[in-house]
Formats: sequence, structure tokens, C-alpha cells
Amino acid sequence: MEQSKKELQEASMIALRDCMGLQPEESLLIITDEYKRDIGMALHEAGLSLCRESMLLEMKSREINGEEPPAAIAEMMKHVDVVVVPTRRSMTHTDARRNAAKLGVRVGTMPNINVDTMARCLSADYDKIIGLTNFIADKLEGVSTIRVTTEKGTDITMPVKDRMIIRSTGVLREKGQSGNLPSGEVFLAPWEDQTNGVVVVDGSMATLGMLEEPLTITVKDGYAVDIKGGHQAKQLEEAFDKAGPDARAVAEFGIGTNYKAILTGMILEDEKVFGTIHIAFGNNLTMGGRISVNLHVDGLVKEPDVYFDDLLVMKRGKMVAYDFE
Repeated sequence: MEQSKKELQEASMIALRDCMGLQPEESLLIITDEYKRDIGMALHEAGLSLCRESMLLEMKSREINGEEPPAAIAEMMKHVDVVVVPTRRSMTHTDARRNAAKLGVRVGTMPNINVDTMARCLSADYDKIIGLTNFIADKLEGVSTIRVTTEKGTDITMPVKDRMIIRSTGVLREKGQSGNLPSGEVFLAPWEDQTNGVVVVDGSMATLGMLEEPLTITVKDGYAVDIKGGHQAKQLEEAFDKAGPDARAVAEFGIGTNYKAILTGMILEDEKVFGTIHIAFGNNLTMGGRISVNLHVDGLVKEPDVYFDDLLVMKRGKMVAYDFE
């Protein structure tokens, strides 16, 4: 128990000092819930030693990823320098986060974070993560179409020409920057209504965790039209139906670039795993898309072949022509 507490304290300090670049003259707001109270408190205590003012707010856990916080909390986010959000459900794809960032607030979201993930992934060499992230993002520049295939049956094509490419390294030190803590991914929003094919999610799925059997999702003109895969497929259908028709929209394509991340069933870490890709459904406003819905769920695909136009950049989860040491 003492070791776990020490790891949490050290990881909290790294998150605020090294990743968020928290300065002595700045103000910090930690937003947590009943599930992540201990992590929220550890971050708050670390903040007390680093900055002018550290404040801790606890709200009732949201029901789904992307659900807005209470209006009072959303307003308070606009009046500090740094916001860090360890909560069970993700606040990454919310108006509250977007509006705060527009005003220059740095926001780090930590959906469903645990101590193990904090200790493991925040201790990574960020120069390595930045190098790999930039290598992939540079190859995406000017690409018109991404295609992903796997031996398990994935074969999906996503038009992405001129879409904003996001290099998420987990280093958020500049005014208005926001993203996950920890991070390590390159992602973008494919053009709405144009993705077609089949994606076989065989790792984990946001809100579902580790999958008991793969989910086979058929996509037509940008929307999931059929989902197969036992009772977890039914759970995903129910989440889509509850959020509304646009929850089925293909929202994101991403490639993990954090070499310390491992597959755990927690999507915050899983989508960062080096050698995997993820495809998300639902809200994509954060990444320059136009789908506005209170849901964003990522599905992890293992050992993919990835093509940027006709260029093979990843073969069965291994980067092509990249010396990763």
C-alpha cells in the first residue's frame, strides 16, 4: 500500500510539473468524482507544492464518455491556468473542455485512470514518444486515404484528405493545449459520411473494457450499421441508441505511440499502445469534425496493416522503415 501511495505521489508530480508545465504563479483546478477521489487528491496535494493556488472539485460521476460536467464546473474551468481531470468517464470530448481551451487554459484529461497506468506511462521517455509521434504524423501529411486491414477481417477505408492531424504527446505546456494524460498517439477525424468497410475490434472498447470476443462492426457511408460479437455487441448497440443516431458515426482514426503502454482494458492506456490502431465512433468536434453527440467510444485493433494511400506504414503492428530504439 505504501509503495502504491509513493508511486501515485511521484506520478502526480510528473503529470503536473513535467507534462502540464505547471508554474509557481499559476492556478490549478483538479476535477474528479467518487471513483477517482484518491487520484484527484494526490494531484491536488502535488499542486499545492507547485503553484499559487490548487483547487479540488468532486462531481458525481457522469454516465457516459463525453457527457458534460455541471455548468458551474464548466464555468470555473475558464478561470484558471491549468485543469486536470481524473474521472471515471471521459471529459475529453466535451464543450466544457473545448471552451476552456479556447480561452487559453491547458487541460489534461485522465479518463478512468489508475495508479498502475500513471506510474507506468508517465515515466516514459517523452523524447522517444515525440519522435515516433512526429514520424507518423509527418507521413500522414498530404495523405488522401487511410486503409486498415487485419488477418481477423478488418478491411476499412477512411478518406482523410486535408483533415487536421493531431500529434498527442502528453506534453501540454503551451497556452490552450489540451489532451490526455498520459498520452502518445497520432489521430484525426476521417471525413464524415465517407468511411466504408469492416473493422474487427479485438483489443478493448471504451465503456466495455477488454472484449470477451471480437466485435465486428460494419460501416457504410460513415456509420456503423451492424455490430456482431455476443452480449458486448448488444451493450455497444444500447450505448449508441441511448446517445442518438450520430453516436454511430466514425469519429476518429488513431495510432498509438507510447511504448510503455500495455493492453489493460482501460481505453485511456490501450489506445496509446505502440503497434495498435483505434477507430472511434461518436463526437469528433475536438479534432475538427462536425459530429456533436454526447458519446465518444474508441475500439482497439491489434496487429494491423496500415496504408497511407498506397504506402504501407505498418505491417502487423510493426512500423515500416522506423528504427525505434
